[in-house]
Amino acid sequence: MPSTSDAAKPLDAAPQPQTLIGHTGTLGRIRLNRPKALNSLTLSMVRDIEKALDVFEADPEVAAVLISGEGERGLCAGGDIRMIYDGGKAGSQEPVDFWREEYRMNARLRWLEKPYIAFMDGIVMGGGVGVSVFGSHRVVTERTRFAMPETGIGFFPDVGASWFLTRQQNELGTFAALTGEQLTAGDVIAFGLADSYVPSDSLPALAEKLSSLPAPASRADVSATIAAFANPPPPAEMAAQQPLIDRLFAFDTVEEILDALAQDGSSFAERTLGVLRTKSPLSLKVTLRLLRLGRRENTLEACLEREFAATAAVLRSHDFYEGVRAAVVDKDRNPQWRPVHVGDVTDQDVAAFFKPSAKPLFAGDAGKGERR
Repeated sequence: MPSTSDAAKPLDAAPQPQTLIGHTGTLGRIRLNRPKALNSLTLSMVRDIEKALDVFEADPEVAAVLISGEGERGLCAGGDIRMIYDGGKAGSQEPVDFWREEYRMNARLRWLEKPYIAFMDGIVMGGGVGVSVFGSHRVVTERTRFAMPETGIGFFPDVGASWFLTRQQNELGTFAALTGEQLTAGDVIAFGLADSYVPSDSLPALAEKLSSLPAPASRADVSATIAAFANPPPPAEMAAQQPLIDRLFAFDTVEEILDALAQDGSSFAERTLGVLRTKSPLSLKVTLRLLRLGRRENTLEACLEREFAATAAVLRSHDFYEGVRAAVVDKDRNPQWRPVHVGDVTDQDVAAFFKPSAKPLFAGDAGKGERR
């Protein structure tokens, strides 16, 4: 993920807003507007989204809400990790405020009263998943690249990943969370994390059609509008590997998963083992623990609460700063993890990520009902 710093601008150039909020007909529009940074989320952008949701929900002339990303590269590559890296090193409150407000926004999207449509075109990773996967209508395209790649930067899949990657009766979520594998449109739909496949060049016309919906609009109205532009999704590339993934990733310890991969001998297992060996050993163990606990939870909010509590340990973690250094700061792609090996990560190391937060995210408002 890129840094937040932009190229030098002329002194008389007005800064562009990071989030474009407005109406097109009866459609409330939220457009993430940091294309040079792959629309990575900042705290101000999270606050912009929250304010927009307040306005759109209260406006009887708004039929539905659409979120999309400006530029040609994607919806959103995630949270602004350079801000978190710099803020964490400086002891700033901003990273904590960012996670707190982002996670509360993620939960809000799941319960939004009006239809919420996400154009998951191009790169949709990390925080980009968080602003889309809880929507009522999630549209992918031939350009979609969906991933939760956090174990590669010494972090863990968050924004409710321990909820949405554990609702399926298979181990694809475990695989996606540990490896950071990029999923294409067919897999995202098959995995239950998107609803419709629309060619990217049809998105402008779809947005225009959605803007003519009468207010209020039902979810069925929105579904019918999208269906008129949708095509059958392409084949799910990972579907052929699901029986193998289910067998190799069914264990509750990372060591057992690595052993199963090593013993399998298939080309898929060998490639996957190679990928996992590049990830932070501590992050792998924390991630698997979050997933297994999340699988037993009944609410998204409980999962977000646990993830938020774990971010406190992230800000004290060697591996997070080392992972971001290698990926974003120095860009040498050669992180020096500590510990180096999975077997050297102790129970105490992992337990540091599971201490409840002194200031919880949700005070008595968790578990509002049944939706995504």
